Amino acid sequence: MWGELPCAGDSPVAAMNPGETITIDTVSHEGILPDQGSDPLEFFARFGVPAREVLPDAVETAAAVPRADQLGPHVVTGPIAVHGAVPGDLLAVTVVDLRRRADYGIVSSRHGKGALPESFPDGLSTSVFCRAQGDVGFLPLAQDESAYAGGGRSIRFPLHPFLGLMGVATEATLRPHSTPPGLYGGNLDISHLGVGATLYLPVQVAGALLYVGDPHFAQGDGEVALTAFEAPLRATLHVDVVEGGARATNNRPFAETAELLISIGLDEDLDEACRESVRGALDLLVHRYDIPRHLAYAYLSAAADVRISQVVDQVKGCHAVMRKADFREWS
Repeated sequence: MWGELPCAGDSPVAAMNPGETITIDTVSHEGILPDQGSDPLEFFARFGVPAREVLPDAVETAAAVPRADQLGPHVVTGPIAVHGAVPGDLLAVTVVDLRRRADYGIVSSRHGKGALPESFPDGLSTSVFCRAQGDVGFLPLAQDESAYAGGGRSIRFPLHPFLGLMGVATEATLRPHSTPPGLYGGNLDISHLGVGATLYLPVQVAGALLYVGDPHFAQGDGEVALTAFEAPLRATLHVDVVEGGARATNNRPFAETAELLISIGLDEDLDEACRESVRGALDLLVHRYDIPRHLAYAYLSAAADVRISQVVDQVKGCHAVMRKADFREWS
């Protein structure tokens, strides 16, 4: 589906058992949207990308997948039923592998959106072409056919691929817009969710109905221009179910890596999103390590980082980052 997220009334396109792994080819929305001409072959040709390097499923999506103008931009793959998952459980989605499906992508700022909607870039729609080579991203200062050829100077930055959008279906009867995230996950845009990370999502409906999309090659915290370095990925995910796990975290999503615990706060008001991330961090520490709440609060103030996930998705996001090594005496 395009621009909206699955809900309770949607039928799964695939099914899997807890503990299994699935591989999904994701499609980036950049280059296929109406304000970019709805023709990825023509759009990417402007930057010197030959037709053979434009993904066929991007061309097919632009031509054949319906999308109403009021919906979001994201191409969403799913939903996938997970046998046995029921409301009250957590769906644990571990990112096993992410492979680039192309060596180029786009950073966009459009329609006066982004962190500075009234002053930059003057309400114009801009699509900035970027290339990827190895683990480095290149933003060429020449934005024309020479960009792909590598002519002229480029800004260089490290790549850190992740899926900006991972979620489970809502219990509502209408599909949500794909842009704002929620307690079901969705467009979280948290750059920590790369290979090795596990995202825990409170199951809303029987079977969970997992979906993914919005593949990124790199993103800075805040995602200030409106998008990340948007480009397609092949994602391999391991999916499991934590029975009854949602109650321990008050039905909030959270994540972890080998080194970090990550709580997630969401709200239209950035200050409240920050507070929500702190509440979530307290719940995690109390549940996982049985720490008195007032001492967990003190620890967060001394040692945790509260970071901005994004400020551009209508519902803003913050995440609190805690080092697991700080709790080595609990292992």
